[in-house]
Amino acid sequence: MRTIVDLHIHSYYSRATSKKLTIAGIAKYAAIKGVDVIATGDITHPKWMNEIERDLEEDGSGFFRLRDGSSSVLFTLFGEIASVYTKHGRGRRVHTLFGVSSIAAARQVNKRLTDAGFNLAYDGRPIVGMDVKELAKIYLDADPDALIIPAHIWTPWFAVFGSKSGFDSLEECFEEMTPYIYGIETGLSSDPEMNWRVSALNNVTILSNSDAHSPEKIGREATVFDWATRTYHALYQSIKNQTDIAYTIEFYPEEGKYHLDGHRACHIQFTPQQTAKHKGVCPKCGLPLVVGVMNRVEVLADQTIQAAPRTKIPFNSIVPLPEIIADSFGVGVASKKVHTEFQKIIDSLGNEFHVLLDASRAELERVAQPIVAEAILRVRAGKLHINPGYDGVFGTVHVFTEAERATFQPKQHALF
Repeated sequence: MRTIVDLHIHSYYSRATSKKLTIAGIAKYAAIKGVDVIATGDITHPKWMNEIERDLEEDGSGFFRLRDGSSSVLFTLFGEIASVYTKHGRGRRVHTLFGVSSIAAARQVNKRLTDAGFNLAYDGRPIVGMDVKELAKIYLDADPDALIIPAHIWTPWFAVFGSKSGFDSLEECFEEMTPYIYGIETGLSSDPEMNWRVSALNNVTILSNSDAHSPEKIGREATVFDWATRTYHALYQSIKNQTDIAYTIEFYPEEGKYHLDGHRACHIQFTPQQTAKHKGVCPKCGLPLVVGVMNRVEVLADQTIQAAPRTKIPFNSIVPLPEIIADSFGVGVASKKVHTEFQKIIDSLGNEFHVLLDASRAELERVAQPIVAEAILRVRAGKLHINPGYDGVFGTVHVFTEAERATFQPKQHALF
């Protein structure tokens, strides 16, 4: 049974997130996207945990359902923690996803962290001044089947391999707990091919998740599993053993806001080669450049893509449907025109993933404006114009040039 899973989102208790990220809101938008199993997010936050217990119920699978039965979307208990600490003489800032199979386990972890003096109530993604390997021990004590997944592993400022505050290997970070790290999250600025170049990742499962801070961003990246039954145990076994994973759904990594190197204040955007030529310094102001994901991969890469294990999990790269529609019409993604076309397509064809991945040309051409149908097919074929992101600036992805867009005419509706 194909099951689309997104293990990394946030609630409205996290900073800089949408107020629509309630339990009901998450379920609504997951269904629109086509996500079957969605993270609750923020399982360390006491008020959010109260809402989880109020609105969700365990069904014996290790997953959770809405108590009112209004949605078939399943929830799983996952949250992100920011570990900020000093190790080997350097400041470290590592973000990690932790997942557990029961509310009791989540409550046990939260009590231990609270008793240790950490304030879990100020943010849904708390900052904890503890070595991440010690956090891993706490989670595994509470639930032997806890999942520990380094988040967006290449992001410069807050990741296990980040250029600003990370490590050069999983072993350097997690030490004796490394055998319990079964999977990693690629993040928006890298795709599986980039990660295949690092032999240290050969034996971990490469996962993709959205890191959504608003409900509209749910599922912008996800992992597709093929399970006989939808259970937390199936999720755990798949990630631990690299089994029953069909493919991942990816952002084009160039669209991520840390793909290339650069300096946002000076509008400097560099490839790794250009950064080396300028010795890592901004040529305009003389400050250090922010080294992005592509550069960091180049530093740690020690094998070719072809040399990576044959068990590589395939992937499909997508552009979210609202962005495709907006580019087709040459308008902003929040415009009424985009919303109307999006709703028409979803109402006719089903969820967004079906439209982006599975709908036939005939289906698309029957429902969508001709330019939108053509844009969806071009995205599937990777026919795009991309300007990569850098130093916190998202990249831009365009399907059409202005000249190409001008060749399409809207559908003419018959008059009666």
